[in-house]
Amino acid sequence: MLNRIKIVICGKEYTLKTEEPSTYIYGLAKNLEKRISETSSETGASPYNSSIMVSMSLLHELAKANSKIDSVRNQTKEYVDMAGKLRIEKDVISKENEILKNKIEQLEASLKLKSLKEKI
Repeated sequence: MLNRIKIVICGKEYTLKTEEPSTYIYGLAKNLEKRISETSSETGASPYNSSIMVSMSLLHELAKANSKIDSVRNQTKEYVDMAGKLRIEKDVISKENEILKNKIEQLEASLKLKSLKEKI
């Protein structure tokens, strides 16, 4: 169900329809208002121009975050692929190890038998 939430940014009221909790939306609005005010104070720009600058800054931050997420996804995929290959190698080595253990047991048994024959 969509919630109707009224927020005020730079003195202008906006009504949003969202599924997000109102406290979350109010927090976003407060953060946006603060960033616009800071930009306006630092640059002397109007609230409108400050809003554009803040929007560009936020889009830049989003693009960088998405790039980092893509990088982490790729790295994770490489790790998963490597783990799969290593698991296959481990299975092969375990099988080889089992075969060699069996051969050792056979050789030891054969050696014992040979030793017993020599004693007789």
